Amino acid sequence: MSARISFLKNPDPCNHLSNYKLRYGTDGYKSFQNLFSCFNDGRIKIKLQEIEIPRCSYCSVYQKRLYICLICRSISCSSHILLHTQLNKGHDIAIDVERSELYCCACLDQVYDPEFDEVVVSKQLVGLGMSVKSGADVVVAVRSNKKRRLDSQLIIGSKFLVSPRDRREKWSFPLGLRGLNNLGSTCFMNAVLQALVHAPPLRNFWLSGQHNRDLCPRRTMGLLCLPCDLDVIFAAMFSGDRTPYSPAHLLYSWWQHSTNLATYEQQDSHEFFISLLDRIHENEGKTKCLYQDHEECQCITHKAFSGLLRSDVTCTTCGSTSTTYDPFIDISLTLDSANGFSPADCRKNRYNGGPSVNATMPTLSGCLDFFTRSEKLGPDQKLNCQSCGEKRESSKQMSIRRLPLLLCLHVKRFEHSLTRKTSRKIDSYLQYPFRLNMSPYLSSSIIGKRFGNRMFAFDGEGEYDSSSSSSPSAEFEIFAVVTHSGMLESGHYVTYLRLKGLWYKCDDAWINEVEEEVVRGCECYMLFYAQEKVIQKAHKELSYQVISMADSFPFADC
Repeated sequence: MSARISFLKNPDPCNHLSNYKLRYGTDGYKSFQNLFSCFNDGRIKIKLQEIEIPRCSYCSVYQKRLYICLICRSISCSSHILLHTQLNKGHDIAIDVERSELYCCACLDQVYDPEFDEVVVSKQLVGLGMSVKSGADVVVAVRSNKKRRLDSQLIIGSKFLVSPRDRREKWSFPLGLRGLNNLGSTCFMNAVLQALVHAPPLRNFWLSGQHNRDLCPRRTMGLLCLPCDLDVIFAAMFSGDRTPYSPAHLLYSWWQHSTNLATYEQQDSHEFFISLLDRIHENEGKTKCLYQDHEECQCITHKAFSGLLRSDVTCTTCGSTSTTYDPFIDISLTLDSANGFSPADCRKNRYNGGPSVNATMPTLSGCLDFFTRSEKLGPDQKLNCQSCGEKRESSKQMSIRRLPLLLCLHVKRFEHSLTRKTSRKIDSYLQYPFRLNMSPYLSSSIIGKRFGNRMFAFDGEGEYDSSSSSSPSAEFEIFAVVTHSGMLESGHYVTYLRLKGLWYKCDDAWINEVEEEVVRGCECYMLFYAQEKVIQKAHKELSYQVISMADSFPFADC
C-alpha cells in the first residue's frame, strides 16, 4: 500500500456493512434519497409519506431512537433492532430515522460510509435551495439561495473545484468557516475541531507549512500522523469550499492512537481535546516530560496551550509553606449549581423583560475565585512538615504562575458519585465575560494578598511588584465556546465562534450567524480565550495572510 493510500484511508467498515455493499452496492442508499427530508434547521431526517409518526414495528413505541432497515424498510426501536436482524438473516444495516446515519444492527453501533455520506450531502444541498446534477464521479451544485451565501459553484465527491473568482469573492462569512459532517455521533469531535481550526497560533502554524504533510517523514514511511491529518483539515477548511467536510481520516487516525475510544458512540469533547493535544505532542516526537531541567516543550500544543500552576501547601501550626509547580493545558472549574439558573430560565427571564443576569447566578469569576481560594485539607491529608518534624494539618492554595497564549477553561458539568453510584449533568447557566482579566488569579496577586501586598522576594525572581499583574498578557478575549445540550447519556455539542466581532454557530455541517444573546444563554462547557495581543495580531494577519493562502490549496479531502 502506498503512503498516500495509507494516509487517506477511511475508517474500515464492519463486516456486515461490507457484505451488504457486496450484495447491493449503493442502490439501497439511492433508493432512500427521496425519503430524506431537509428541515428548516438544516438537518436531514427520514420522512415516510405513508406514516405520519414512525413507530417500532415490534412494540409501536415512537419516543425512542428508531431505525429503518435498508432492505425491508421495517422500523425498529433501539430495544428491538437486534431482534430484527436475528429474525431476518442479512438485514444488518439500517438508517437512523432522526439523524440519517448508518447503523449496524448486529454490531449495535453506528458505521460510516463515504458513499452514503455523499448521498446525504447531495440531499442537504437540495434542501438549501441548490440545484444538483449527478455525474459519473461528482455532484455539482449551483447556488440558487442567496440567503446562504455559499460559493457560486461547489463540487463534492472525488473531484474538487473552486474558481479563483469565487475564492476572492467578498463572502459574508469569513474564510475558514466550513461545516463538518457528523460521521456517527461525532459532534464531540466536530465541536473541538472548529475551535482549534480558528485558534490563531494553531491556524498560523499549519497554514504556514510548519508541519507539511508532503515532507513529513512519518507519512513517507506510510505511518499514521495526526499532525498530517490536521494539515489536511486546515487546508480544506481554508480552501474556499463551503460544502460540509468529512474529517473521516482524522477520526480513523485518532482511533488508532486511542484504541479505547475507537467507537462511533458519543464521547466527551473535553476528553477528546486532551487526547488530541497529547497525540499531537507525541507525534511531533517531543519529550513527554515538560519543564525538565527548565527546558519547556516546543511543540505547537504546548506553545499554544501550556501554562504553569503553582500549589502552596501551608502548615497551619508553624506557617511554613511547601511549593510545587505543575504544567497545564486547560483548567477545570467547579460549577456551583446550588443557586443556579438553567439556560431556559435565563432566556425566559429576558423575554419577560427581567434582567438577564442575577447576583445569585454562577459566574466565571466566581469559579476562578473558588479554584484559587485557600482550602483546608482533611485529616487524612496531613502535611509532613519539615519545620515541625511531624505531620500537621495544612491548607492548600492554587494560583497561576504563567499564563498560556490560549486559555482553555473546562466547566465541570458532569458529576459522578462513587458512593451513590449515580451520575448527573449540571444544567445551570454560567455567566462569563467575552473579555477576561486573569490578573487576580496570578501567583503574584494571590501571594501578594496573602502577605498584605507587601514587597518581598519571590522565588528568586526579584521583588514582587503589584503593578506587574496588570500586564497586557493577563488580558484575554474569547474566540470559541463549546456547548453541551441535552442529557448526560445523549447530548449534543455545538461550537460558537467569534470572528471579526461576529458570532457564528457551528452545528456539525451547518453554519449560522447568531446574536450575542444566543451565545450568552447557552450551556457553556469549554471556553477558549486568547491573549488580547494574540487576537489583535490575528485580526491584522487574517485579512491578507489566509486569503492569499487559499489560492495555494488545490486539494481538499472530502
